Amino acid sequence: MNYYLNRINEVIEGIEELNRSAMIKAEERLNSLAKPIGSLGKLEDIAVQLSGITGKIKNKVEKKAIIIMCADNGVVEEGVASGPQSLTVAQTINFTRGLTGVAVLAEKNNSDLIVVDVGINSDEKIQSVKERKIRKSTDNIAKGPAMTYEECLRAIVVGIDMVEEAKKSGYDLIGVGEMGIGNTTTSSAVLSVITGCEVEKVVGKGAGLTKDAFEKKKKVIRDAIKINNPDKNNIIDVLSKVGGFDLAAMTGVFLGAAFYKIPVVIDGFISVVAALAAFKINSLAKEYFIPSHKSWEVGYNIAIENMHLEPMLDLNMRLGEGSGCPIAFSIVEYSCAIMNNMATFDEAEIDDSYLEEVREKENYIV
Repeated sequence: MNYYLNRINEVIEGIEELNRSAMIKAEERLNSLAKPIGSLGKLEDIAVQLSGITGKIKNKVEKKAIIIMCADNGVVEEGVASGPQSLTVAQTINFTRGLTGVAVLAEKNNSDLIVVDVGINSDEKIQSVKERKIRKSTDNIAKGPAMTYEECLRAIVVGIDMVEEAKKSGYDLIGVGEMGIGNTTTSSAVLSVITGCEVEKVVGKGAGLTKDAFEKKKKVIRDAIKINNPDKNNIIDVLSKVGGFDLAAMTGVFLGAAFYKIPVVIDGFISVVAALAAFKINSLAKEYFIPSHKSWEVGYNIAIENMHLEPMLDLNMRLGEGSGCPIAFSIVEYSCAIMNNMATFDEAEIDDSYLEEVREKENYIV
């Protein structure tokens, strides 16, 4: 256990604030471009954030990847999912075949998928999937803890290690996705505990449930929280008792991205809960997060608002998998293009003296 705990503590303690000097210079450049000040909205915000992460004013995305954590959840035996558990391994295989929603979008965006088996309930060795299995599925949270504390530490370290590998492989932009039948149940439980919100306010229907199954899902989550009594002030305790291997590993990815200074895109509901868990562990990690789209899952808004972040898109999406990440990657690249290629007033030979008063009133980043 000491190795995993030490590794996590090294990452937590090593996360640094963004480079404020670079952000000020980035904002100054944006305000010198031939456009009304602030007129490109979130594109400008992202450009400034990237400068804070990298320390460079002009940035370029060379390699992109979505890290997809795949694992099964024992709570499915309670009938809380609309599909069978076998879908987890089937879709994991389909990621490698390029047949899933995220795979199609990633291919169109020239992004890679890094698919990781962190706990699929199968002995099958899937080609092109990284084997990091803690064990086959978590236990049923309605009857006891999902995993041991040490297993949770191991799963978080899997996520951190995947970011380290991505960094060494030259990836400079990553996203976080998942595959695991039953993981909206575990994510809702974790979200309810972390935020203190009532279960009814955070639980959605996931991939689609009947009315009776939906009511049962909420009861199962309430019972799981009562039975396991997780400590909301100890995020690892929460993840180990009512979370999942996928969720814990995704939390590790968000922490690792902040530690290794790689901008990381949040996908939908499961992804945002993992991001929130990482934020609760070290609030500085949030500065490296880029939200993609607003999920239809009701708990999404609670999680994103707890971090004071806003999604850049609202496409009525609720697929998961990391499907929002390649779409957001494109917007990040547009942001880089604006910063790198758009002309300044001087370069465009435009007299910008009329903006002096506006610039004087601008509140630069401090």
